[in-house]
Amino acid sequence: MGQKINPIGLRIGITRTWASKWYAEKQYQQWLHEDLAIKRSIKTRMVHAGVAKIDIERSSNKCTVNVHTARPGIIIGKKGQGAEQLKLDIQKLTPSKLYLNIHEVRKAETDAQLVAESVATQLERRVSFRRAMKKSVQTAMKFGAKGIRLNASGRLGGAEMSRKEWYREGRVPLHTLRADIDYVSRSRRPRTASSGCSAGSTRATSSRSAASAVEARAPCRRARSRPASLV
Repeated sequence: MGQKINPIGLRIGITRTWASKWYAEKQYQQWLHEDLAIKRSIKTRMVHAGVAKIDIERSSNKCTVNVHTARPGIIIGKKGQGAEQLKLDIQKLTPSKLYLNIHEVRKAETDAQLVAESVATQLERRVSFRRAMKKSVQTAMKFGAKGIRLNASGRLGGAEMSRKEWYREGRVPLHTLRADIDYVSRSRRPRTASSGCSAGSTRATSSRSAASAVEARAPCRRARSRPASLV
């Protein structure tokens, strides 16, 4: 039987690095929960900013947060007021001195996280899953991706029985460790039922390949069967 593992975790130390860079012994638990709280706070507050990833670097009393986003203007705000307010809110989550850096994602169409969120949001708005997935695949290839794979599963199109649909174009070499594979899965809860979507894309930047995945799962609602009445 095939054993599925996360393609990012498989490539850590080869082509990928850690999202949090620090070392601690006694403060490990404290810093770990602080990192999770910081990432959760930024993603919750900046839902419409297109946040691709958040990297955190720490030293003894300093914490540097690097936010990679497709729309830096939304985070920075007018005259930098949005960034300052975000920094003050994050500072409440950690006693270390905080430094906030905002980086722009040049090609959002080939970023796994942004592609996954785009498809999942369209599924939530009841857009045809085939149209959303085909458009994302064509756009990623147009902007220089080497390959892309999108998976969507759940009650697609409001069907009673859940199923899985996928589209792939180009090459997504999951077994090639030198390939820079980017993967992410997202789930959404439409009004009819909870659904999830998985997308995989391959970016072509200096012979690098990335795969992004959006995954949607929806439980089927079964009507309760009534006992037949005997005449």
